[in-house]
Amino acid sequence: MPSPATAPPPPASLKRIVAASLIGTTIEWYDFFLYGSAAALVFNKLFFPDSDPLVGTLLSFLTYAVGFAARPLGALVFGHYGDRLGRKKLLVLSLLLMGGATFAIGLLPTHATIGTAAPVLLTVLRLVQGFALGGEWGGAVLLVSEHGDARRRGFWASWPQTGAPAGQLLATGVLSLLTAVLSDAAFGSWGWRIPFLLSGVLVIVGLWIRLSVDESPVFKQALARAEARKADRSADAEKLPLVAVLRHHWRDVLVAMGARMAENISYYVITAFILVYATTSAGVSKQTALNAVLIASAVHFAAIPAWGALSDRIGRRPVYLMGAVGVGLWMFPFFSLIDTGGFGNLILAVTVGLVLHGAMYAPQAAFFSEMFATRMRYSGASIGAQFASVAAGAPAPLIATALLSDYGSSTPIALYVIGAAVLTVVAVAAAKETRHRDLADVAPPADTDRTTAPAADARIP
Repeated sequence: MPSPATAPPPPASLKRIVAASLIGTTIEWYDFFLYGSAAALVFNKLFFPDSDPLVGTLLSFLTYAVGFAARPLGALVFGHYGDRLGRKKLLVLSLLLMGGATFAIGLLPTHATIGTAAPVLLTVLRLVQGFALGGEWGGAVLLVSEHGDARRRGFWASWPQTGAPAGQLLATGVLSLLTAVLSDAAFGSWGWRIPFLLSGVLVIVGLWIRLSVDESPVFKQALARAEARKADRSADAEKLPLVAVLRHHWRDVLVAMGARMAENISYYVITAFILVYATTSAGVSKQTALNAVLIASAVHFAAIPAWGALSDRIGRRPVYLMGAVGVGLWMFPFFSLIDTGGFGNLILAVTVGLVLHGAMYAPQAAFFSEMFATRMRYSGASIGAQFASVAAGAPAPLIATALLSDYGSSTPIALYVIGAAVLTVVAVAAAKETRHRDLADVAPPADTDRTTAPAADARIP
């Protein structure tokens, strides 16, 4: 029988928690991906007009990458306080920061108005976005993971992950609609601001829903144990979450970082860089490329819970490995299909790529949550996920664009993604299966009688 802390909540309560996490992550990813799409389509002209078009795109993607650089700092700060104060409070703060920065970008003067101050302000706001997102992901997936039970944790925890394609779908859909109804001149003049300003409305909705959910029961129980240890002067003092993670879970952090390489790099090549490659090398219009990403994102959204449910049946590692191997094998067909310039082939290329990506992304939430002890779980999962993003997702569009500029071919870009897939296969193959673990029983050494064993040894196998 499950313990009171791990017993599944009533279905209606769990669905409300899942909905709150999903809507919040959708808004956060909408804000983040909106910037990526705008960087590929208009920011090069609005904020770097004096540069060669491709160089302007590279500079635009550089400001895009800056957001990733801030994500590890967000992971450290939000992880620390999320493990100390709770998941819910930090999730509310991350939503406010992200939404505020995105809304401000919509009001930002361009280079034509204030000169070099424009890209500087753009970069600062991008840093705020990255900082907020660095703390958002860990809290959202943990809130769901810690409310559910082990039997269907992969399925339920995959729903916050669908916030990524949902945010991509929403951002791409709004941009696609605007580029369809506005002329290029109108879109470049003022139309690009509308999706950023819409973020203000979305944040209000997200806050209303997110404030209505309860804190994780698993965290409450762990907090009560920590308070009891504080009252007991003979007990060892509780270590800071970051110190505890680096001492007891450093191998898990490395596994999480390796697991993120193919997942992160492939996603931004498939969804962000494609807007550059398809329009410059394959002669596809912006509207056509956006529509292909839009359709594929809808399929991606549906595929993620299915992959999450499969991870409950056969394990996190097998599903993750299928995705990593699949993405690596798909890269050459991916670019070959885009090179044809046909809309149907473009949809097929992006859709298959995102479905294979979903096999990695879906079990990731449960997989990373199950690696770490409760009072260091926010820090551990966030650090592993977000530090990898600096080396993976951050430079991916930049590297892909530079390779295209230097070689004029998609072959080096495909090899780049394949190399990332190999790293992920090695990392996941070295990990232990986690799907049967009870999160309340994953405790650090201070909570067990094994004072000399690492935290990994104290887990339920």
